[in-house]
Amino acid sequence: MNILAIGAHPDDIEIYMFGTLAACAARGDRLDYVIATDGAKGGNGDPVALSALRKNEARSAAALLDAKVHFLDFADGELVPDQSLILTLKSIIAEMDPDLILTHPAIDYHGDHRALSEAVRIAASFSAPVLYCDALRGVGPMPSYYVDITAHRAKKAIAINAHASQDPERFVVASEQLSAFRASQANGAAESHAEAFHFEPIFPFVDIRALLPPAPPVHPVANRARMRRLQEPSQQS
Repeated sequence: MNILAIGAHPDDIEIYMFGTLAACAARGDRLDYVIATDGAKGGNGDPVALSALRKNEARSAAALLDAKVHFLDFADGELVPDQSLILTLKSIIAEMDPDLILTHPAIDYHGDHRALSEAVRIAASFSAPVLYCDALRGVGPMPSYYVDITAHRAKKAIAINAHASQDPERFVVASEQLSAFRASQANGAAESHAEAFHFEPIFPFVDIRALLPPAPPVHPVANRARMRRLQEPSQQS
């Protein structure tokens, strides 16, 4: 399958979606990344130099999954879901012909993330289903799907740390806390990790489970009342 991940800033894909993309790569999917802004406001110093540095960091992180990166170079911190952004995304989607699109949720702490989410929703139309990743600390819509990323946890940390200009360890810690919680929320086994996504069924895309890597294996739930009944001596008639 062709998977298209669309992030607002050069490190967003690694923080919010990398584990799932790694699971997709492991099953043989083709990955394309789109980064909407130039990342020039993600630190101090010369904006042009910072943008160039962050692009190189993004390329290094994408190389971990052999993903191709496309930079749209909209101004960092100024994204709006206007005609320019929507038409650019439409062109990218037509060119990439994805089976599934991953991007930010509409409810998110960052204005660029919210603007991109709306633009992707409009641009995708009925070309491909859109899956919305978690927001920071999981504050956002209730998840619809969970993807087991336990096997890809270490590589996700490496990918986040590739963005050295962004003090990345704080994002490693936050993402691991969230993925551990999401796995437990999905009743995954102890020590498992998961990324969560929200999906809004829009015709013709209603059930997209077949497009996703598997969820965490479910930890058996004990039915104590049934266990007690089985342990009680059988009643003689």
